[in-house]
Amino acid sequence: MNALPAPFTDWFATRGWRIHPHQQAMLDRASDPALLLIAPTGGGKTLAGFLPTLVELSRGGHKGLHTLYVSPLKALAADIRRNLTTPVEEMGLPIRIEDRTGDTSYTQKRRQRADPPHILLTTPESLALLISYPDAPHIFAGLQRVVVDEIHALAESKRGDQLFLALSRLQTLCPGLRRVGLSATVEDPAAIAQLLARHPDPCEILNADPGPDPDIAMLETEERPPWSGGGGAYAVPAVLEQIRRHRTTLVFHNTRAQAEIFFHNLWMANAEGLPIGIHHGSLDRTQRERVEKAMTQGRLRAVVCTGSLDLGIDWGDVDLVIQVGAPKNVKRLVQRIGRANHRYNAPSKALLVPANRFEVVECVAALEAVKARDLDGDPRGPGPRDVLCQHILITACAGPFDARALFDEVRTTGAYADLTRAEFDDCLDFTATGGYALRAYDRWKRLLQGPDGLWRLRDPRATTLIRMNIGTIFDYDKLKVRLKHGGGRPLGEIEEGFAASLSPGDTFLIGGRIVRYEGLNELTVEVTRNAARKPKIAVFGGTKFATSTQLSHRILRIFQQETWPNLPRHTAEWLDLQREVSRLPEPGRLLLESFPHDGRQNLVIYGLAGRNAQQTLGLILTKRMEELGLDPLGFVATDYATLIWGLKRLSDPVPLFAPHAIREGLERWFTDNALMKRTFRMSAQIAGLIMRNQPRGGKSSGRQAAFSSDILYDTLQKYDPDHLLLRITRTEAMRGLVDFGRVEEMLARTAGRIDHVALERITPLSAPLFLEQGRVPIAGMAQERLLAEETERLMQDAGLAPQA
Repeated sequence: MNALPAPFTDWFATRGWRIHPHQQAMLDRASDPALLLIAPTGGGKTLAGFLPTLVELSRGGHKGLHTLYVSPLKALAADIRRNLTTPVEEMGLPIRIEDRTGDTSYTQKRRQRADPPHILLTTPESLALLISYPDAPHIFAGLQRVVVDEIHALAESKRGDQLFLALSRLQTLCPGLRRVGLSATVEDPAAIAQLLARHPDPCEILNADPGPDPDIAMLETEERPPWSGGGGAYAVPAVLEQIRRHRTTLVFHNTRAQAEIFFHNLWMANAEGLPIGIHHGSLDRTQRERVEKAMTQGRLRAVVCTGSLDLGIDWGDVDLVIQVGAPKNVKRLVQRIGRANHRYNAPSKALLVPANRFEVVECVAALEAVKARDLDGDPRGPGPRDVLCQHILITACAGPFDARALFDEVRTTGAYADLTRAEFDDCLDFTATGGYALRAYDRWKRLLQGPDGLWRLRDPRATTLIRMNIGTIFDYDKLKVRLKHGGGRPLGEIEEGFAASLSPGDTFLIGGRIVRYEGLNELTVEVTRNAARKPKIAVFGGTKFATSTQLSHRILRIFQQETWPNLPRHTAEWLDLQREVSRLPEPGRLLLESFPHDGRQNLVIYGLAGRNAQQTLGLILTKRMEELGLDPLGFVATDYATLIWGLKRLSDPVPLFAPHAIREGLERWFTDNALMKRTFRMSAQIAGLIMRNQPRGGKSSGRQAAFSSDILYDTLQKYDPDHLLLRITRTEAMRGLVDFGRVEEMLARTAGRIDHVALERITPLSAPLFLEQGRVPIAGMAQERLLAEETERLMQDAGLAPQA
């Protein structure tokens, strides 16, 4: 056992602390080449990750960078720096700690390259930028350890693929590099360990004591949840009462727009003037930092937030987390719950607020999953090629490279371990020439092979452009919002499409305040303050989650219960009524309902496959119905079902769901589709075919980027249909925007076992779908009452008056 040096034991003792077993284990295994620690939030996992570093550096004598810390969030890196600086200063350790993110000044970044600190805290994008410099060997000389925090969040995205490729480069520069991963929520530790380690090296997994079960329940409200919608406005009074009862509350939402609406409603009801803030990724950095500072100082009673506060920031005094809207994903819910009572072996307290009637069932399913410690997650598959193309360009920026050596290096990255040389060469050829159809154009000739066999940039001046476009996250079509008067203070960003719909005088929400649109000045939306009470709603680009496969399976099992003692009475009676007049969806079977309503023929598909997959089903089936002359008029999709309405009744819709028909329908739909073009644009920007950021002209507008990518897409479809980027686009669309994998999972799960119930009127389970049609969200309880009245009318028309 490696004993802590005296300064550390003394420091622990002054606080009445003792080293936790998992922290000691990390110290004992400090020499392992790869180590994954899974520890509950508040269990000191960050300190566990840094203890070996602090002990080694406390001995003095190390020059330059010793440990690199990588996190998914800039705010988390800054928070860790603050938390690490305290013990270092109090123990008088000779350790310099700095962070490096997009918020770091140019001067400080240059100094860090020349004189790196002992510990550097950064993000995947900043790390990718660092390895692109010719002086990378100097920057990372002496690097001993890499600590990847919240590794589960990175492993689920292309940011993780980019990070692990960067680690393969660091391992080449620093052969003795040790890798450490930290997380509180990992559904498949072995898979994460495989990504973390240098393939095929092993990775040890350490599991800390998970601690007590969280104190989690559904929030009881006087108002019943509405039949449709996602804002949760009905629960504002109950949420405000919970804020009054607790020291500090985090109120999570799944999208930025919903957070803005809820914050506005909460503030309008906040007669006592309780200090409440808002925090999400579209807000200006200064405003986010102001909220973070107020939280750490204990000056806020609540913060309405999104995924921007999902991860490990230690707020200290948070004693309640409220999730508004079904969590959609158990792992995300557990992560958010962990923000409350950020202390070792203290139960976290959380409340769920279903946004509508169907989400009540999902929230109960999520509660059961949390109590069973049953986390969800889907395998990501092989590493994406667009990220690999970007990595090849990044490598070329640092200097000439040998293709065979780079290929071998890339294959040490877990996600790319099965990459073939032919697949690698395909990416290399694309980065060098643009591919067959584009090789005649100089602008896409980026690399050339010299007489020495090494590949290098054709024009060294291209390094600036490549570095400006490093990254895998893209906020499409975003425009800055600034106050027209008072120095043009920035407020945040809105989507370009939303800005285009505004006329002077229109009002909208941003940062929890209502502003008046005055005009567009180049790429800036100019606004003035406004006291209106009914704003338009900004359509932020925040993540729109889909219900996970595991949660969908749990919902189906709940449907099959004889009674529902864990559901509120109104929801249980709703499901009872559905069972009486039709049937409920079953595991292993697909339920279809068809009935006339309001002069239209309706077909409902209860696939419980997630919103993207249900949307895809609607697109494919309506296209097929048009070909068969069935005159569909439109469709709407939720996480749970798809409603198609048209002029003709389907006597037998079952043949529409033959697996071969679904796949053929997708093939035809893929050929010329706006979603495919959007996916192409994203992959083309990641792969470096389209450069969104320009050195002198600033940022090209979303419309310009879309126009350019649309032309390229059409050109490649016509002249080079097997082009690498078209193949990448197809793969990305299948598993991303249309989520066809979930459609196939639904087809495999039901295996042709289809229950078609032909009815003469609307059913209880389908009623909420009719309220989704053409809904325009308007803040306030009036809209919820209108929805309730519309539901009453729908149900009464069908002779199914809703229960009390």
